[in-house]
Amino acid sequence: MHKFDEMYDPLSGTGPFQFQSQSQSQSQGGQSQSQTQGVRPHYQRYAQWLERQPQETMRARREEAEMIFRRVGITFAVYGAKDEEGAGTERLIPFDLIPRIIPAAEWETLEAGLVQRVTALNMFLHDVYHEQNILNAGVIPAEQVLGNAQFRKEMMGVYTPHRVYSHIAGVDIVRAPNAQGEGEYYVLEDNLRVPSGVSYMLEDRKMMMRLFPDLFSSHRIAPVMHYPDLLLETLRASAQPGAPDPTVVVLTPGMYNSAYFEHAFLAQQMGVELVEGQDLFVKDRYVYMRTTRGPKRVDVIYRRVDDDFLDPSVFRPTSTLGTTGLVDAYAAGNVTICNAIGTGVADDKSIYPYVPKMIEFYLSEQPILSNVPTHVCREPSDLSYVLANLKDLVVKEVHGAGGYGMLVGPASTSAEIETFRAAILANPAGYIAQPTLSLSSCPTFVDSGVAPRHIDLRPFVLSGKEVQMVPGGLTRVALKDGSLVVNSSQGGGTKDTWILEV
Repeated sequence: MHKFDEMYDPLSGTGPFQFQSQSQSQSQGGQSQSQTQGVRPHYQRYAQWLERQPQETMRARREEAEMIFRRVGITFAVYGAKDEEGAGTERLIPFDLIPRIIPAAEWETLEAGLVQRVTALNMFLHDVYHEQNILNAGVIPAEQVLGNAQFRKEMMGVYTPHRVYSHIAGVDIVRAPNAQGEGEYYVLEDNLRVPSGVSYMLEDRKMMMRLFPDLFSSHRIAPVMHYPDLLLETLRASAQPGAPDPTVVVLTPGMYNSAYFEHAFLAQQMGVELVEGQDLFVKDRYVYMRTTRGPKRVDVIYRRVDDDFLDPSVFRPTSTLGTTGLVDAYAAGNVTICNAIGTGVADDKSIYPYVPKMIEFYLSEQPILSNVPTHVCREPSDLSYVLANLKDLVVKEVHGAGGYGMLVGPASTSAEIETFRAAILANPAGYIAQPTLSLSSCPTFVDSGVAPRHIDLRPFVLSGKEVQMVPGGLTRVALKDGSLVVNSSQGGGTKDTWILEV
């Protein structure tokens, strides 16, 4: 099977495991042009620049980035984790100095596929909470949706402006060989509830511009720093009719949440209030926030709190993170919650295999981006195959996230495989399985120098009056040699993502 590196051409004879690029000079028009052999065209100029950088300089830049990130407080929390001295849960997400570069033509296809996919997912969500046409047509088994733990009956018939449920979607993309042995982008996962990571996309770009300003003058890199403006525009456009100047807030579980930095960052960048559940109250089915000048009505809540904790009068009664009466105000059409309650039914891993059928059903189009082939363990034939091939598959809990609840068969011990076998047999409907993809890698600056590490990409898709996105996303990198798990909670890092403009 081919292995793909983002910088190196797999057919060139050189490759990502040598990192000893061959250079030759040729004179054209009286000018000397250096050309790096075996490097994909859109990486040529960067590869030549990288060859000239001493490792000592790169290490110094990495230390500078770490110092700045720590000073600014760009961290995430790992629940139950301790540092070297046995205290604290805050960690820096490792930042890699070598960007992931995507040519404009590839991005155009990716963007079109992402817009298509998120549009269909929002149509599916509106449908299952209203007419349920796709269930009545038998395209998706009704019990798989209506019996799903993420299906919220409280959302039946609730109006959402523009029929949008997932206003902010983070779709995980990988590049791997297709049946012809060519590099192709696949959708690995849809994140439609409270997707995180966009602050790291923005901070990574800011850091690269600070450390390597010369690279931005020599490359035409599409901008991403206007994301907070697009986000605020999307949120304001999602307000209920009759709110001409909508007030937007970001609802956070609080400072102990793993993504609290991002909540505070986005609120500050948009110029809106960061609130906790106790800062809000409901009166006469309207939502207000407490301010030093008295109550102020809230029209749009960008919530970073899971469904179960949003309203103790409807969901988990012991929750102190939400606001009593919030669901009633929402159902009355007096506030918009972004993302909508109940979006989780569309990004559940057991629903994921049906997304291509959703695209065909709602849009009468063929999917631009392919799914990773997926075995649904609730199906007896799939279950038999999975149990017979656990050592070769990646098995995931349908409600799992953050890299937890996974089995990567080729990297697991016999004991781990047997433990997972027992778990699958006890609850087949709780698991899906996928082939172990040969994910593309990207040169990464590690302690030993430049080496290949596996990566994925999470672009962020915004849906309001229209579907839009900034060019790029968060590239996550598995820093452990050979690892396929890129999640920050599992030791992964991040890279800046460049979309090269024509």
